[in-house]
Amino acid sequence: MLGVAALFLSPAARAAEPATLKFDQLYKSVGVRGLVFSDTVIGLKGKPVLMHGFMAPPLKPESQFFVLTNEPLALCPFCQSDADWPADIVVVYLKRVAPLVSGGDPVVVTGRLEVGSWTDPETGFVSQVRLVDAAFRSA
Repeated sequence: MLGVAALFLSPAARAAEPATLKFDQLYKSVGVRGLVFSDTVIGLKGKPVLMHGFMAPPLKPESQFFVLTNEPLALCPFCQSDADWPADIVVVYLKRVAPLVSGGDPVVVTGRLEVGSWTDPETGFVSQVRLVDAAFRSA
């Protein structure tokens, strides 16, 4: 249901609003066949989304990327292959280098959703779900 303010927005403006995506909506199934993306994720692929989560401990104080997690983490989740990819993390690639918050702090992130196995050419990190051209704020 649309809020009262949204009723006054044009259809194009409403379409540009990011859809809220929750961690429990990322996958249809997680099992012996691996991770299967949900219909919601497939439908939002390439579109702007908003996610709430926690910033994983950053590798350095300023960066253009970080890992968004469903729960606070103490260790780097990138130290896995995509076969071991945790189902409750999303890689966030920011529009520009920014100071990051302390690991485990809650954040709200907006960005364009990308899905599928991808290896970052600069770091070699592998991801299944990414938000690109993203921005964040403390929650």
